[in-house]
Amino acid sequence: MNNSKKDFRKEKGFTLIELLVVIAIIAILSTVVMAGLNSARLKGRDAKRLADVKQMQAAMELYFDSCGGYPSMGSAGAYSTWTTTATGNTAFQAATTPTCAAGQWAQFMASVPFNPAPGGANYGYCANASGAAVGAASCAALSATTAYGGYQMTFTLEGQSGSLPLGAHTATPSGII
Repeated sequence: MNNSKKDFRKEKGFTLIELLVVIAIIAILSTVVMAGLNSARLKGRDAKRLADVKQMQAAMELYFDSCGGYPSMGSAGAYSTWTTTATGNTAFQAATTPTCAAGQWAQFMASVPFNPAPGGANYGYCANASGAAVGAASCAALSATTAYGGYQMTFTLEGQSGSLPLGAHTATPSGII
């Protein structure tokens, strides 16, 4: 009988407490990893927003050089606005200026990008068909004061990106503020 007690003590395995400690450690580590992953996703969405806006600004300037103005869907003297959604935006396909007909926007940008979800806000755009400067009262944003008209694109960042803090921002021909 003494011999069987020895065998019983030499059985291998983990106690319930040891298993619970290991499970708790794994849970804590997975929480830390998920928090880091969510932060990386947020930064990725903000990077895409900034890249979209810079790409749209470049297309705006190319359009301006070719067409003599920024794209606008309004009649002369009227302000034109759009907002992107998850399905994109086709308003620019009908954009016109005095020297460019509807549909020429596609030569500069095939499709208008949209805000990556979740977070942020849909991109917005405002321009004047007459070539006058875009005013804050008309677009409910900051004014662009260029001699040949202007535009404003609005977007929102979920976190700080470079020198831009989180929150709403406006892109104009002068840059991003």
